[in-house]
Amino acid sequence: MLKSVILAAGKGTRMKSETPKVLHTIFDKTLLGYVVDAVNQTGLADENFVIVGHQAERVEEFIKENYENARTVLQSPQLGTGHAVSMVLPYLNNFDGEVIILCGDTPLITSDTLKEFVEYHKTTKSDLTVISAIFDNPANYGRILRDTAGKVNGIVEEKDATQEEKKIKEINAGIYCLNWAKVKSAFSELKTNNAQGEYYLTDILKWGNEHGLNVNAYILKDNTEIYGINSKANLAQAAKFLNQRVINKHLANGVTIIDPSTTWISPETEIEPDTVIYPSTYIEGENKIGKYCKIGPFAHLRGGVVLDDYVKIGNFVEVKKAHIKSHTNACHLTYIGDAEVGSNVNVGAGTITANYNPLTKEKSQTIIEDNVKIGSNSVLVAPVKVEEGTNIGALSVITKDIPSWALAITRAPLRIIENWVKKQIK
Repeated sequence: MLKSVILAAGKGTRMKSETPKVLHTIFDKTLLGYVVDAVNQTGLADENFVIVGHQAERVEEFIKENYENARTVLQSPQLGTGHAVSMVLPYLNNFDGEVIILCGDTPLITSDTLKEFVEYHKTTKSDLTVISAIFDNPANYGRILRDTAGKVNGIVEEKDATQEEKKIKEINAGIYCLNWAKVKSAFSELKTNNAQGEYYLTDILKWGNEHGLNVNAYILKDNTEIYGINSKANLAQAAKFLNQRVINKHLANGVTIIDPSTTWISPETEIEPDTVIYPSTYIEGENKIGKYCKIGPFAHLRGGVVLDDYVKIGNFVEVKKAHIKSHTNACHLTYIGDAEVGSNVNVGAGTITANYNPLTKEKSQTIIEDNVKIGSNSVLVAPVKVEEGTNIGALSVITKDIPSWALAITRAPLRIIENWVKKQIK
């Protein structure tokens, strides 16, 4: 097993936000969450150290609430990336294995890449390996320095690079794998003789060469995986990269997506082949969608949704924490939340499952059994159960359980007052 160190102490000034940079979200999942999950999904790491600084309490709370195998370590003051990693020295003093170092603001890194990276590190018998990437325009990145034989000598940050070094297209991706026992002493020997006056993590490559270690670089296949977030514009672009990756996966697996440019699907959503996703559909959170479903246009799945085969979720329909069984239709202007909906149910336009009590702040469940027909503009006030075969008349408000094969209707009788309008305008 190995350990990870994730750098998450930065302020993120260019985000122009009171929220710490690593707690900004894509598909309602934090940037830091994507990185920790990628490490955990490798199946290699048994412990993650998250270095915190700016608004440390908020990041600590996030980690404590979501990850049992992660702990936070405070960096104060913040004296650079090399100094940040040195904060774990007391915790890993006797550790003899690999440590991977990542940035908490690179949410697109994948577990597959991390596994390949660690395997490369081991296969090459490397003591210190960095992920690199080839960019036609390498501006703002540190450059990988190699000798004439191609051996990695070190990394130079752009602010410290000469004009010749700035022409190098191989850049530092900011992810490292270390043989900890051999490299840990580097963090006690780093210097601050650079433009920023900080302890640079990048200097460990030069240190490794000076101490006769085997130093290598693993060249990344997909450069978008190391796309870092420094601004809201970066955040929006990263979301597009991630969404396109997900869209491509579903297209390859046989899902029909009418307009990929207006469709958003979270990475945690599973969709079976032959389902059709119509334009302007937004699917977030963790969901399972069966075969031959039709979703959208303008539909919103908010997470915790399970759709069995042949379900139709139509335009301007919102679904959250609901299991909807096969051959059920909710075609127009409907909200289904905290619900169990059976097979062969027709949910009329404008139907709402009123699942939230604003006084108790509790959410309750609506149960709709097989073969139920719900008329337009009906409200089902949870907790409530509508048993099999029932018909609910349009405009009804259902506040108690309805037995099987009944008609439930609450609207007032129609009254017609002849010539009422003419009398009013005399």
